[in-house]
Amino acid sequence: MGLLDEVIRGALGSQSRGTGSNRGAGSVLSSPIAMALMALLASRVLGGGSGARQAAPQSPGDAGGLGGLGGLGGLIDQFRQNGLEDAINSWIGTGPNQSVSPRQLQQALGPGTVEDLSEQTGLSHDDLLAQLSHVLPGVVDKLTPNGQLPDDSDLLPGPR
Repeated sequence: MGLLDEVIRGALGSQSRGTGSNRGAGSVLSSPIAMALMALLASRVLGGGSGARQAAPQSPGDAGGLGGLGGLGGLIDQFRQNGLEDAINSWIGTGPNQSVSPRQLQQALGPGTVEDLSEQTGLSHDDLLAQLSHVLPGVVDKLTPNGQLPDDSDLLPGPR
């Protein structure tokens, strides 16, 4: 299993254990919020781009499908370009993770990306943003140990 799969499974699996759910590990990765996380964090890799550090598309959704942000690097760029540099830097850094509200998350992602993710997952905008604002800081934190972005190949779903 790839790093992204492991991190998402860990983040969402701990939530489902806390609620008494007995869903299997496979079903955690097929949940709507896991699909949204995969779309946001692996889109450049899955879309055939040359790397997560590439600049994000000029507007959210330009890359088409899967959120359109350009993977983890594109997500980081979007946060920085939309006034949430402190939040994303706290997730990447080694200190505590700064929280982000659903409204701030929508600002960072842009309406096109939120709409795409909502359609792909079947979640309402409000539910999608509420869930992502809760789990995204921890997922980005786990993907960037010691403040380092993972290699593109580490973000591919499936076996490493």
